[in-house]
Amino acid sequence: MNHVYEVLDIIKDELRNTIGCNTVSFGLLSEVDLDKTTIFPLAHIIMGQARPTQVVEFDFTIILADIVDENKEEAKDDEFYGNNNLQDVLNTQFEVGNRVISRLRRSQKFRGSYELVSDPTMDVMIDRFSNLLAGWELNFTVGLKNGISIC
Repeated sequence: MNHVYEVLDIIKDELRNTIGCNTVSFGLLSEVDLDKTTIFPLAHIIMGQARPTQVVEFDFTIILADIVDENKEEAKDDEFYGNNNLQDVLNTQFEVGNRVISRLRRSQKFRGSYELVSDPTMDVMIDRFSNLLAGWELNFTVGLKNGISIC
């Protein structure tokens, strides 16, 4: 049984094929690559709980983040948007998450064996990390039939 590998490969491939995502990584939240050498925008896949019943369920969180660029000049046109690209980052990274979920729902490879168990959620993320990253936490659960026989 390769349930974990299969699900991770499908998610990784969808992220790599999505405009607005340059780097895909995997690990704990503390392992999000914050180095200046990372090519942002970044998608970092985190596996949460697994529930091995008749239907195996895996919880995932994907950090979708990009660097917020500060403009040294004072905002002149519209103070609402400030002097950085925060809204641009939030918009593009939301679209990455939305696109990935939509593609997973339509993917034959995914639909053949897996399904999204509940509606995904996206939580905004601003100033969580030290290097002016912003974006979204995409949370979803994947379910698949347990292939282990009890006989």
